[in-house]
Amino acid sequence: MRRADRLFQIVQLIRGRRLTTAAFLAERLEISQRSVYRDVAALQAQGVPIEGEAGVGYRMRRGFDLPPLMFDTREAQALVACVRLAQPRIDTVLAARAELALSKILAVLPGAERAAAESLSVFAPPVGPSVETRDRLQQLRDAIEARRKVRVDYLDLKDESSVRTLRPLGCFYWGNVWTLAAWCETRADFRNFRVDRIRVLEPLAEGFRDEAGRSLADFMRQYDRECDREGGG
Repeated sequence: MRRADRLFQIVQLIRGRRLTTAAFLAERLEISQRSVYRDVAALQAQGVPIEGEAGVGYRMRRGFDLPPLMFDTREAQALVACVRLAQPRIDTVLAARAELALSKILAVLPGAERAAAESLSVFAPPVGPSVETRDRLQQLRDAIEARRKVRVDYLDLKDESSVRTLRPLGCFYWGNVWTLAAWCETRADFRNFRVDRIRVLEPLAEGFRDEAGRSLADFMRQYDRECDREGGG
């Protein structure tokens, strides 16, 4: 990797995290921590507002931004493919934002790269979740971002109805259905809910914070353990 590319990667990694250690950067970039220290010092000397110090960690001062980025032809095509594949499957608000973001990227590309990206012969038919399910996805995404509880009237696969109060943690797409991973306060445990089987969704004013044993990270660890047990027979 060229040093210029490495410096750019360091900026991207630091600005994407609250605190980034030299050990993390060294592992991701496959260089020594001494090289990380030198590169960060060089960036600071060039005016990049990186705060922190060796042995503690680094963070980017708020308000720092990079100029428009240039993508090569294949990178631009990959972005077009991702947006086309995702749009029929995500909520309409997020789909519109993806389209807007892509248009901004394409607008600053040189003519040849833009033409190649726009002519990519990869498409996604307009099949996917129903309009109602996509609306539910938007509501759930908003609740997750706001850390707000929701109440749902849910119809399970046995057609049995129940009303639950949930801490929504994450939405997962399985190729044909969306599920919600949540901490169910009614059952005092993690549960998965098919979004298309949520009959009524009511966002609540009550918020929640991550608590040990009830967070998305805890859910993922439990899921991994269950997969390992199933895989082990």
